[in-house]
Amino acid sequence: MERDGANRSLWQSVEMPAFFADSTSKHYDVIIAGAGITGVTAGYLLQKAGKKCLIIEAENFGFGTTGGTTAHINTFYDAHYDKVIKDFGEENAKLLAQTGPEVIRQIRTIIEENSIDCGFADRTSYVFSLDQKQTDELEDLFEATKKVGLPAQEVTETPFPIPFEKAIKIEGQAEFHPTKYICAVGEAFLALGGTIMENEMVTAVTESGNSAKVITDKNEYNTGDFIWGTHVIPNINRMNFLAAPYRSYAIAFTLKSGEYPEALGEDLSSPYHYYRSQEADGKKYVIAGGEDHKTGHEEDAEKHFDALETYVGQYFDVDEVTHRWSSQFYTPADGLPFIGKAPVEHHVFWATGYDGNGMTFGTLAAMIISDIILEKGSKYEELFSPARFNVKAGLVDTVKESADAVFHLIKDKFTARKIDSLDEIPLGSGDTVSLDGKTMSVYRDELGTVHAVESACTHMGCNVAWNNTEKSWDCPCHGARYDIRGVVLNGPTTKNLKKIDL
Repeated sequence: MERDGANRSLWQSVEMPAFFADSTSKHYDVIIAGAGITGVTAGYLLQKAGKKCLIIEAENFGFGTTGGTTAHINTFYDAHYDKVIKDFGEENAKLLAQTGPEVIRQIRTIIEENSIDCGFADRTSYVFSLDQKQTDELEDLFEATKKVGLPAQEVTETPFPIPFEKAIKIEGQAEFHPTKYICAVGEAFLALGGTIMENEMVTAVTESGNSAKVITDKNEYNTGDFIWGTHVIPNINRMNFLAAPYRSYAIAFTLKSGEYPEALGEDLSSPYHYYRSQEADGKKYVIAGGEDHKTGHEEDAEKHFDALETYVGQYFDVDEVTHRWSSQFYTPADGLPFIGKAPVEHHVFWATGYDGNGMTFGTLAAMIISDIILEKGSKYEELFSPARFNVKAGLVDTVKESADAVFHLIKDKFTARKIDSLDEIPLGSGDTVSLDGKTMSVYRDELGTVHAVESACTHMGCNVAWNNTEKSWDCPCHGARYDIRGVVLNGPTTKNLKKIDL
């Protein structure tokens, strides 16, 4: 199993099923782009309901964020309920609070229906503050969480060896092995008669009447409905201004004591840290994550792993750090994901802006969109509508993120480091540089072989920046990412960077 970066996650050791390709049919009831948790779950639910479905994946199952998650399944979110009450009203906050328990029931049902062995377990989550400022924030979170109807309690101890000022626990959470889960659901989808095409990228979708034409880099298809289950909506659209790309870091480590906390945990630091245990390949691990930052905005991404290891080393009796990986998520300007019909379209569906809650919102997106396609309707349709614009909650952040993208679009064109020779780029490193008056992005591998590509992101033209831990070119404007050869790793772009022959 491959992922969208050089580091390998704990989830990549899963044995990939032999998903077959059947391109004999060019018409489907529903076509889904993306074989992460959103696309695979939607495909399963719709195929089971009698729809003829095709899942198209540009790489392999779990290539994107699903293969790089920390796989917390929460009933409370990065947008805390006190903020949601303020921005969306108490009734909408209570509606949001219903989503987590419904998602957990849906995942449990799919597991039971298909006898899936993915380490699914019910868990209690502990949220704790480390100083007075965090305690004030936690008190607001605590009161709001109770107000929306979730079972929150104040506690005097947690299963985690981290000192705290105040802690609460919220029962009814869960965890699982995400790639074991989606691969098993994919097999169940095939058994129901569904079709999967891997190594094929959807590049464009056009709606006409009661159908849509789907164009890939290999084929053209027709479909009654189309779902973007790619975590970010490709090409240029309103989501470029309503959801900002972030990188998050995770490590897995063993403990000398052999005593692993069977719970979820997170602090309220900025950036915050989160924890849980996981058994994989017959061994137990603690997974710790955090140290988030905007994509393409750090010159030394590797330092975030170092900071995370140093932090957990202060509190846990770490035996060995066995895995290090990072992943991408999109933070919505108003705090809630965008799920449902694309603006001004009737048969194209979007699912994006999950923030740090991808396993929950990815499943929720599949449930909501499936219900709409099956004409059942969804009580969540208006709350998460991609056509919404919440002036009260999102205007300031939207303006800020748009200004930030424009700033990088202009500034980076004039600030590339000037060099006289490619030898100035260290072995095993990359940089966006100006050589003989031409700006280019150059990677020199450990043997000195040079890989050069044009610097302008093929999405909207911002210069890409080197990610030294994932060995990738990352766009600081909207989060598009490319490998050292300029091949697309993440959207919103669908076009590779052009190679430069040196």
